[in-house]
Amino acid sequence: MSYFVYILECSDKTLYTGIAKDVQRRLDEHNNSAKGAKYTRARRPVKLLHIEECEDRSSACKREYAIKQLSREAKITLFKG
Repeated sequence: MSYFVYILECSDKTLYTGIAKDVQRRLDEHNNSAKGAKYTRARRPVKLLHIEECEDRSSACKREYAIKQLSREAKITLFKG
């Protein structure tokens, strides 16, 4: 089953990176429920900026880590591509 790595922009213009099987459900959780990450709950609403499909959870976690190591400018370049 595919996993996705995604980047969100929070209301304070910070970026959040995560992984999910169902990105739309996860986006809804970030915006509307207590299941959203603690970081995004305090910075609602969030909007989806970038999504990448990965073949499995392991590769998604590795890609998420790689993205989190990038500077803000590099992340913006990634999704403006």
